[in-house]
Amino acid sequence: MIDIGVNLTNSRFDKDRTEVITRAQAVGVKGLVITGTSIEESLAAQKIAEQWPNYCYSTAGVHPHDAASVTDLALSQLRALAQLPQVVAIGECGLDFNRDFSPRPQQEAVFEAQLALAAELNLPVFMHCRDAHERFLAILKPWRDKLPAAVVHCFTGSQQELADCLALDLHIGITGWICDERRGTELRQIVKHIPSQRLMIETDSPYLLPRDYRPKPKSSRNEPLYLPHIAAVIGECRGENATQVVNNSYQVSQAFFAI
Repeated sequence: MIDIGVNLTNSRFDKDRTEVITRAQAVGVKGLVITGTSIEESLAAQKIAEQWPNYCYSTAGVHPHDAASVTDLALSQLRALAQLPQVVAIGECGLDFNRDFSPRPQQEAVFEAQLALAAELNLPVFMHCRDAHERFLAILKPWRDKLPAAVVHCFTGSQQELADCLALDLHIGITGWICDERRGTELRQIVKHIPSQRLMIETDSPYLLPRDYRPKPKSSRNEPLYLPHIAAVIGECRGENATQVVNNSYQVSQAFFAI
């Protein structure tokens, strides 16, 4: 397994980051892709990846929540970071019209600037979309054939939104959202429509602890340790065994990130 979305720079991991990584290794997770969500966090993610060669990798990007912090749309710092061997994708980038922590025009400009950077550097894109499907697709479409690959991470959309993403030849990242019997109902029904060559798995830790994990963890913090459980639930919903999900997603993730 490769956990394609780990927010390992998050302060909730400050006290036991090494232990989190070793616990992931112990349950068969073969690699972690650490998410960059701002210039600062992308630098921190790369530094962690550098300490764990051939196991941890990182992305370099600006999350839509942080788009307002970008003053240089040339993204020179991200461009420099993306030259390093540990950095395997541009992102997390995209649109979030749910919380609107950054003005929407700025989110859109920063998203497009990162698509342009990924196209220039021939790197895959790690993307976020929440309550912004139409604008997200409108901005992405003109760039799609210039990008080697692109994933909508933590997909929680509808069947139609999934169909739209697959029509653009996007990869789909599935998290522990699928383990939530309240919010994950539709995702549990539609995950079977994702072709195996487009499906990747992730925790998005420390967020989205699987609600159905037993015994119930004492902490609400998610971590890569729970990735095998997420894979098993995905398999159940797809009518596959966990081994199939693990093996397929591992190969897909390796190819997507060239690791």
